[in-house]
Amino acid sequence: MKRSALFLITLCLCSEIFVAETHRFKPEPGSGVMTFKVREPVLRVQPGDTIITETLYAGYYDPDKAGPWPGEVGPVYVEGATPADTLVVRIQRLRINREVAVSNQWPHFGTLAADRWTPMLTDPIPHRRFVWRLDKEKNTGTLALPNSRVKEITVPLSPMLGRLAVAPQGDTAFHGLWPGDFGGNMDSLDAAEGATVYLPIFHEGAYFYFGDGHALQGDGEIVGSGLETTMDVTFQIDLIKGRAIRWPRFENEEYLMVAGSVRPLIDAFRIAYVELINWLVEDYGFEKWEAVQVVSQVGVTRVANAVDPQYTIMAKFPKKYLPSPR
Repeated sequence: MKRSALFLITLCLCSEIFVAETHRFKPEPGSGVMTFKVREPVLRVQPGDTIITETLYAGYYDPDKAGPWPGEVGPVYVEGATPADTLVVRIQRLRINREVAVSNQWPHFGTLAADRWTPMLTDPIPHRRFVWRLDKEKNTGTLALPNSRVKEITVPLSPMLGRLAVAPQGDTAFHGLWPGDFGGNMDSLDAAEGATVYLPIFHEGAYFYFGDGHALQGDGEIVGSGLETTMDVTFQIDLIKGRAIRWPRFENEEYLMVAGSVRPLIDAFRIAYVELINWLVEDYGFEKWEAVQVVSQVGVTRVANAVDPQYTIMAKFPKKYLPSPR
C-alpha cells in the first residue's frame, strides 16, 4: 500500500510539473533590447508552454517619418534548459498586424553597397525609404514606383521573423544585427509559420529572443531591409533533453535545414552543409560519405542574408528522401 501510494503521488507531482500553460505576453513599448546576452528575463516558461505575443512597434514603422528601431523582445527564460539540451521553438502562428511596411536603402549597408569590409570607388547608394501598403486579407504588398515604367507593383507576402536567438556563449553580447551559432539576425525566409527552430543553449535558461518581422524578403536581403513591419506570433517552447547541437537547425513539412553564419560566404556554406550531413548521419541512419553524395545531388541552398556582419546560408535537405519511420 505504501509503495502504491508513493507511486500515485509521484505521478501526480509529475503531471503538475509537465502541465503546459499558455502565456499571453504583450511587450511594453520601449522595452526592446539591442543586444543578445544574458539579462533579466521578461518572462519565465516551462517546456511545453505556449506564448501568445507580438513583436515590438516603434517609430521606425511610421509611414510618414523615420523613427528609432524598436529592438527585440526578450529574453524568455526556459526553466530546466541547460547547455546539454536543445531549445525547440515552434512558430505556430505568425500574422502581420499592420497595414504598412517600410524598407530602407542606405549608402553603406547592403550587398551592393560599399561598407567598412568592402570599400568601393563608386558613389554611395542614395538613402531612400520605401513604404509598402499591405493587404492582410489578400496577403499582398503594393509599392508605388513613380519613376519607373511600371508605376505600381503588387506581390504576394511571406511573413517571417528575421531574429530568433539565445544568449551567446560566455559573457559576450552581440548587437541585434549579428547572426551566429546562437541564432540571431539570420534573416531566413524559413523562419515562417509552421516551422520549428532548434537552437543551441549556452546558459541555463537559454534566454530566448525574437523580433524583426518581415512581411516579405528576398533571398540575401540585398538592400539590408525586408518589408519591415510588426507581427502577432504564437510560439510553443520545448526542450530536447540531453542533446546539444552546434548550429541552429530548422524544420518544416518539406525540409530539414541548418543555418551557418560567418564571413566569408563560402565558410557559412561549409558550416551549414557539414552540420546538415551530421544531422542525417546522427538521426536518420545515413552513412557519412553516402550522405555527402545524396546531399550533393538533392540539397537546396538559400542565401538568407549577405548584408549583415556575418552572412547566413541555409542548407536544406528534402524530407521526402528520409528513411521511413520504423
